[in-house]
Amino acid sequence: MIEPYASQILSKLSAYTEKADDEVDVFDAALLIAALDHPGRLMERYTLHIDRMTKACYELYQSRRDEGRDDSAALRLEVLREILVEQEEYSGDSESYDRLDNADIMSVIDRRAGLPIALSVIYIAVARKLDWKLFALSFPAHVFLRIEHEGERIIFDPFDEAKIMEAHDLRQKLKSLLGGHQELSATYYEAMNNRDILVRLQNNIKTRLISGEDYDGALERIDIMRAIIPKDPRLLFEAGVLNARLGQRKKAISLLYEYIDVEGAQGDTGDAHLLIQELENGLN
Repeated sequence: MIEPYASQILSKLSAYTEKADDEVDVFDAALLIAALDHPGRLMERYTLHIDRMTKACYELYQSRRDEGRDDSAALRLEVLREILVEQEEYSGDSESYDRLDNADIMSVIDRRAGLPIALSVIYIAVARKLDWKLFALSFPAHVFLRIEHEGERIIFDPFDEAKIMEAHDLRQKLKSLLGGHQELSATYYEAMNNRDILVRLQNNIKTRLISGEDYDGALERIDIMRAIIPKDPRLLFEAGVLNARLGQRKKAISLLYEYIDVEGAQGDTGDAHLLIQELENGLN
């Protein structure tokens, strides 16, 4: 049975289902998801923290402008770095990277440390309140941010104290993450949409739960993601697989058929058909 508190949170998350992607508040949704793991904790404490950092950035930015500095992406990044890194001491957690709470926005704010994707959500929350253009990039295995202003673009690493990343830095990082044969692709510079950011955030938790064979916990994460993106075929397939691992064969079969209906001719549904056949044989 879902507790009233969790039911209320899931209802708020589900409200995003009908919204256009640009209407999805990434920080609000990430905070709601984190609240499910911290029943009774006041969310206002965390929204006020973002508001306070936003105010500090705005005041520092205005001060630099009053000093005669030209407005630029470089100035805006400088301001973000001074407040979030130097003042608030946000940084990547390289020592205990695989901690589950490194993708929990409440814990990330409490500890001022987390994964690249979680830290990106913090930066995005502040920048968008300032009406600054800041985007999370579709880079594999690590999230970088790009700040833009009047044609100027700067890519930086929220995990490494907002370090500016040039092309050779990105290439080196890619090779260190995925192997020396990897090369940069134009797709890695594409901006993730808001829902993709949330899914990637939760995928970090889900992957760690599956590695620890906590399939119930992983399925809960998928259910949370489906509250925001109910018809995402990837989530339907993963939910089917996890239900199968948990012995919920009928539920798994239903989800896999739903996946096939959604994915249809646009994707390869062979694995789903094979798993359905195996599950149906087990029911006979």
